[in-house]
Amino acid sequence: MNYTQLTYEQRYQICALVKAGHNQSQIARLISCHKSTISRELRRNRGQKKYYAKLATKVADERQRNSHRSRIKARTWRTVERYLRQKWSPEQIRGKLQKQQQATVSHEWIYQYVYADKRSGGTLHRYLRSQKAQRKRARRYVRRGQIPNRISIEQRPKIVDRKRRLGDWEGDTIIGAKHKGAILSMTERKSKLICLRVLRGKTAQELCRESIKLLGPLKSLVHTITVDNGKEFCEHEAIAAALQARIYFAHPYASWERGLNENSNGLIRQYFPKKYDFTKITNAELRRVAQQLNNRPRKSLGYRTPNEVFFK
Repeated sequence: MNYTQLTYEQRYQICALVKAGHNQSQIARLISCHKSTISRELRRNRGQKKYYAKLATKVADERQRNSHRSRIKARTWRTVERYLRQKWSPEQIRGKLQKQQQATVSHEWIYQYVYADKRSGGTLHRYLRSQKAQRKRARRYVRRGQIPNRISIEQRPKIVDRKRRLGDWEGDTIIGAKHKGAILSMTERKSKLICLRVLRGKTAQELCRESIKLLGPLKSLVHTITVDNGKEFCEHEAIAAALQARIYFAHPYASWERGLNENSNGLIRQYFPKKYDFTKITNAELRRVAQQLNNRPRKSLGYRTPNEVFFK
């Protein structure tokens, strides 16, 4: 019997579902695993008071790391360091080494190597993705029933869930420090392709205009867009008409329904942390960031890149 560890994204979903009041059976059904897995996860990897995805991942990784050890050659670590400085994640590095049939190094070992380097005064930790505390988003949904003619995600075609075609997107906005400036983020569900655009404000009119500019060149590969219930999406009908696509709205407090976009936002935060001044960001800079992210190998794509999958 094969056993697969829960991913960080699954732990993020478990955390959100627990917070929303779902029981273990419901959580298991929503993330497609056995309820005993959820029970074991909540029992073994929770903190003193609550369950947090970041802490659970750390506890599980440490337990697995202490189970056994092997020797890795110095030249392999030099290769790991080279990829780290290109801002690849440890999991991407592990997958790349495995695909090249080089010595296998687990992503947990790479993290420990980086932390040991940090303790000795090294700088490798600066290239890791930022691990910020989970955003509190409860207030974002206050009085959000004013979006006209919104279409619920419940009416979205089932083909979107299967991720077997190109053209189904998830959209969100990333807010800058002191709520000044924003980034429009669009992620394609099958290829994981990320597209970014500067928002100087957060008005519905500007988001509509920039969404059309962002996805207009890819119009033939835009079938659906799934977004949250932010008022900035009030002009969704104009966006849908311009792109000849359908726009669907996730349920309130259900960020896992746009889990891919949430994960992409985490990748983008590596370049633009929460205290970053978004008013200084340019579209040229965002294109460079998107290009770098779209050229990273992804485990879910068989360690191909989003560009390779989307543009074949």
